[in-house]
Amino acid sequence: MSDRSTTVGFRSERGAVLLALMLTTGLIAIDATILATAVPSVVKELGEFDQFPWLFSVYLLAQAVSVPLYSKLADTIGRKPVILAGVALFLLGSVLATAAWNMSSLIVFRVVQGLGAGAVAPMSMTIVGDLYSVAERALVQGYIASVWAVSSVVGPALGGLFSQFTSWRWIFAVNIPLCLIAGWALARSYHESVERRRHRIDYAGALLLTVGLTALILALLEGGNAWSWLSVPSLLSFGVGVAALAAFPFVERRAAEPVLDLSLLSRPLIRTTTLVSLGVGALMIGITSFVPTYLENALGVVPLVSGAAVAALTLGWPLAASTAGRLYLRHGYRRTVMIGTGITVAGTAALAATGSWPNAWVVGAVSFVVGFGLGWTAAPSLIAAQASVDWNERGVVTGLNVFARSAGSAVGVAVFGAIANNVIAAGRGETDYATIVAASTWVFVAIAVSAVLTWLAGTRMPPGGVDAAAYGVPGAEPASPA
Repeated sequence: MSDRSTTVGFRSERGAVLLALMLTTGLIAIDATILATAVPSVVKELGEFDQFPWLFSVYLLAQAVSVPLYSKLADTIGRKPVILAGVALFLLGSVLATAAWNMSSLIVFRVVQGLGAGAVAPMSMTIVGDLYSVAERALVQGYIASVWAVSSVVGPALGGLFSQFTSWRWIFAVNIPLCLIAGWALARSYHESVERRRHRIDYAGALLLTVGLTALILALLEGGNAWSWLSVPSLLSFGVGVAALAAFPFVERRAAEPVLDLSLLSRPLIRTTTLVSLGVGALMIGITSFVPTYLENALGVVPLVSGAAVAALTLGWPLAASTAGRLYLRHGYRRTVMIGTGITVAGTAALAATGSWPNAWVVGAVSFVVGFGLGWTAAPSLIAAQASVDWNERGVVTGLNVFARSAGSAVGVAVFGAIANNVIAAGRGETDYATIVAASTWVFVAIAVSAVLTWLAGTRMPPGGVDAAAYGVPGAEPASPA
């Protein structure tokens, strides 16, 4: 048996590609935490506190609706052109966001960033699935997790430093050299052989998905804020969103190349892992987007301190993810996911229970627990889905998983934002201590409910080890090396 550490690490034939993927993953990893700590500073300069959830929603929405398109293209024209296009779009969005002149322009430029992230995130995971077997991915996950571990410290620290001592605009400017380095590394190191064929883009499906999710998020964030819940604009937004999403499956059934292959959801494993990913997205964004505002507005802590609380979450995640491989290879995907979601439920319940008594140390500790639980949930569920399909479906399956996580985050932050905005509107505003504490506590309760639903979804995964019939297909790579 060969030493897998020498066939997987930087000294292996695939080492240069692995390093390039780590650099590319770093773009998304840092962006996941660097903005959250700077939100109060952004609001202070640009105003419109009630609009800050849009900074996360539009980014995640753009990522969610573009992931299926990129994934389909990746299975037809190859992974490399798609991921390079994503890096270029992320670079453009970062440059534009650096020059934003008001909240509306910043929100629009976040859309461009989101379109870039929609290619970068799933393609990085798809390429890993192409290059490494299930057993090797248990080791590769450690390398990828190290990127998130470093970013979990660097992202919040930079966000806090920039917003406290210079300008929040640097949180976007820092992406510029990172994008250039990542793009160069990918172009130089990653090579693939693809049998190109003509493809048809499902514009109707993409439009319905975009309109449906946008209208739904608009209704959630502006209801009770810009207009009353039972007003004509509110009912119209909800109506358009529901109608578009209801029509989406019918259009997809007739599309030659559907933007989102919903037939995959007929497979129990793909359906359950997609639901788990949906919950993971909501949980991740709920903590990272609301904890900094909660601490800074309720306790008056500086951005560096609130950043440390977010860092605890994003540090716990990669630490758990780096060990998840050994756990699921020994005990199976389902059991690993159940342990992870169980830890997450305990952490979010503790956060909700202590929300009325703000304490930065408690929030940081609980965030670490939640992150650790998510680390034992996200990676095993994704790898389980990838392992069950062949190459020609792996991009679509990975895209579906990433889409679910992005959609969960986009809708999740809208729901949590609606809860916070309505509690604040009924209280004394975002500068009042009691109002902010009450709004945050209700958000934390909603996050805990999301964790329980994610745990329930995990219970529906098929039992058995990684070599069970439910977790493999004829022609797929073996679960472990010979």
